[in-house]
Amino acid sequence: MSSDSAPAAPDGEPGFSTWTGKARGWALRRLPADKLLPERQPSYVSSWIYIFGMAAVAAFVYILGSGAVLALNGPAWFHVSGLGRFINSTHLWSVELFFMFMVVHLWGKFWMAAWRGGRVMTWITGMLAFLVSIVTAFTGYLLQTNFDSQWIAFQAKDALNAVGIGAWFNVADLGQLLMWHITLLPLAVAVVVAVHVVLVRMHGVVPPLEAAASDAQLRSTAPNPATDGED
Repeated sequence: MSSDSAPAAPDGEPGFSTWTGKARGWALRRLPADKLLPERQPSYVSSWIYIFGMAAVAAFVYILGSGAVLALNGPAWFHVSGLGRFINSTHLWSVELFFMFMVVHLWGKFWMAAWRGGRVMTWITGMLAFLVSIVTAFTGYLLQTNFDSQWIAFQAKDALNAVGIGAWFNVADLGQLLMWHITLLPLAVAVVVAVHVVLVRMHGVVPPLEAAASDAQLRSTAPNPATDGED
């Protein structure tokens, strides 16, 4: 029998009796709206290193869009059509920009020691996105259906056979490779990137190494008890 009002939790928050309510309460406690879509950020967020991170996300969005167009029209379209060749070229260029922006962002965050303050998983998800993207780009290059991609595919097959996974990950099978490239690997990259962004929102942007606890940039983002209760 359900009740309109849920018992209060020990910390004063409303309790939940169903697993969906508990999941919603867990999510709201760890990622409230003011963290997910904040109105203010510390002044040190105004840095090129974060612009490179968002540029990588923007390039990834174009990769998904152009890749969907290429997949729907098929290989013959981007080999014989002028528009197809253009979309195929911009798809490749956006991948190159994606990797350039990501490498700059990752190296910058490495020298900033971005794993400080409980942000280890944020750093790990960023590195994981980079590694999965390499495999995704490799499968995409093998889908060009030209002599270069065929040559590299069979050289890669010998290497994969040598480590014992050639029968499972067969780069000479165009159908299997297409499924890896347009479905499984892009989905994996998208999930890891989304988790990375959510973790950044949950834990905040790491302050500079030289920032002290009394730094005005840090104190300006601290909660203000005098205004927190205002509507």
